Amino acid sequence: MKQFFVDLHIHVGRDWNGRPVKITGSKSLTLTNIVEEASRRKGLDMVGVIDAQAPAVQDEITHLIQTGKAEEIKGGGIRFEHTVLILGSEIEVYDASCSGPIHVLCYFPTLKQMESFTAWLAEKMKNINLSSQRFYGTARELQQYVKDHEGIFIPAHMFTPFKSLYGKGVKKTLKEVLDADKIDAVELGLSADTEMAGLIGELSPYTYVTNSDAHSLGKLAREYQKIEMAGLTFEELRLALHDAEGRRVAVNYGMSPKMGKYHQTVCAKCLTPAFETQNQCGECGSRKIVKGVKDRIEELKSDQQERFRPPYVYQVPLLSLPGVGKRTYEKMLEVFGSEMEVIHEASKEKLLEVVPADVVKNVMALREGTLHISAGGGGRYGRIQ
Repeated sequence: MKQFFVDLHIHVGRDWNGRPVKITGSKSLTLTNIVEEASRRKGLDMVGVIDAQAPAVQDEITHLIQTGKAEEIKGGGIRFEHTVLILGSEIEVYDASCSGPIHVLCYFPTLKQMESFTAWLAEKMKNINLSSQRFYGTARELQQYVKDHEGIFIPAHMFTPFKSLYGKGVKKTLKEVLDADKIDAVELGLSADTEMAGLIGELSPYTYVTNSDAHSLGKLAREYQKIEMAGLTFEELRLALHDAEGRRVAVNYGMSPKMGKYHQTVCAKCLTPAFETQNQCGECGSRKIVKGVKDRIEELKSDQQERFRPPYVYQVPLLSLPGVGKRTYEKMLEVFGSEMEVIHEASKEKLLEVVPADVVKNVMALREGTLHISAGGGGRYGRIQ
């Protein structure tokens, strides 16, 4: 088996006509820019674009294929230079079974299958051109379609306070909303790690994935995983998510949960740490308290039935490291080729030839997962100390 770096949750900010797809996404976050950034600078081997249901995004993919810049490959996926693109869609579900809206990720092997999904969604969604739109049907209906059409189904950022399975979607168990047998993996999100998710027994059958949820080019590979597969195809990915035939997720790389902007319970107005049982902030008097992921998992934890899990290594994007400004970042990419090469492969000695010793020290701490973090909450990210 070979090892590949994979990020399966990347938004499209604008289509190739300049129209919004993910309204909060960067204007430079086009499909073409994503695959170029992933292949040439980030060093990602596989990326999942989760706004591929938009017809204009499909048109851009078709153009790349017709001009010879990309090709559909046997086994599913679209190759662009060194990177394989997986076609996905993030969808909001809020049916009668949900306590609140949840986001889920649906992936398909081919462009034709994604186009068929778009046609089906167009009858159950008000605006197929935009990201993360409300699906007017049940979560189980959506799951069934994905399974019937050779897709992959993953609940997104499961623990965030808003629009997630455990944040708002269910009171206690995922079975309130979803068919447990039609889930291929679960996405942890930026405010939880393997250890935290392991407190919830019903998650033990599923592979954990860690993805960036990128809204700008710089955020690609904010979280990602190293996957062992025989090659870069949709079907190889499916096997890895099910830990089958020697394929597997070997390492999860993600931010420390303390870096997540919803890790701890805080006052929504002044972001002072609070207890979930508080009715009022002791600092500013606000009555709006945002429950953090840490406290929500404490509510949900159950008898553990955890299997062996791959290591979870704490990381942040290279540009987030103290001492790594744009000039230093570009210099490292010029010498070493990609961000993955700097983080995982470049020797300490080679790095010292290129950047100052304090930067090398921080890169080594990043590689080893030993960065010191102050916790975030209430929509504010944590910080590297």
